[in-house]
Amino acid sequence: MTMTLITSRRSRRIRRALMWAVMIAVFVWTLSAYSGTSQAQEDASIEETGEAIDNPAGVPDLSKVLPAAEDKKGMAATLQIVMLLTVLTLAPSIMVLMTSFTRIVIVLSLLRRALATQQLPPNQVIIGLSLFLTFTVMAPVFEKVNEQALAPYMDGEIDQEAAMARGAAPIRDFMIGQIQKYKNTKDVHLFLREQKIKATTWGEVPTTTLIPAFVISELKIAFMMGFRIYLPFLVIDVVIASILVSMGMMMLPPVLISLPFKLLLFVLVDGWHLVIASVITSFR
Repeated sequence: MTMTLITSRRSRRIRRALMWAVMIAVFVWTLSAYSGTSQAQEDASIEETGEAIDNPAGVPDLSKVLPAAEDKKGMAATLQIVMLLTVLTLAPSIMVLMTSFTRIVIVLSLLRRALATQQLPPNQVIIGLSLFLTFTVMAPVFEKVNEQALAPYMDGEIDQEAAMARGAAPIRDFMIGQIQKYKNTKDVHLFLREQKIKATTWGEVPTTTLIPAFVISELKIAFMMGFRIYLPFLVIDVVIASILVSMGMMMLPPVLISLPFKLLLFVLVDGWHLVIASVITSFR
């Protein structure tokens, strides 16, 4: 009896499915027949009058509108988007290697090591402060790039190649100025020899050669400044360690005692102001 109930239920479902399929087929056939009849009537009316039916809704002709949209402004906007994405992709490398960021972040990191404060200030604070100091130092250079390259390119006065050449000129001048100021031209000659390039003027030095030479120069300057920052704190560590040894406190870490004195000295001389001021003035 159970098998009979299951079979009857299946047959009912099959009949319902067939009924719905037949109804859908009839509905689709009716719509197609109606659309064919209406299209034939419209064609006949157009042939009789010889004119197209009026467009009361004012719908524009897409065949005339779409080709007009592909103009030079659309292509310029597309190129601007591509250029913007490219700059955003290369922005970290440009910021680290071609600006003052390298020197600033290394000096601040060495200062934290000299204070022996472990992770204080944290890395986020060091990186953020270095970024804003970089914007301060590089503000004149960025203004020149905007005036000479970015603004004319956005206005359509120059093409992309001219914009890249004009934009690279102020940054190259900044890097060359820092290399000449600290007399690190031997780094430039090193890469010129490795690449077998003969250059008698700075204009003949490729940017791919100038960037690594500038980075090496910045590393050298940053470590020299870090050494000067380390000296007063090193004196404090030596004095504290000598006192502890003379008192027989061999097991007491000298860093534990010297840290409060380092912080006290750093605060009394307004250390943050002195360090930041010296870093900024080192680029002038």
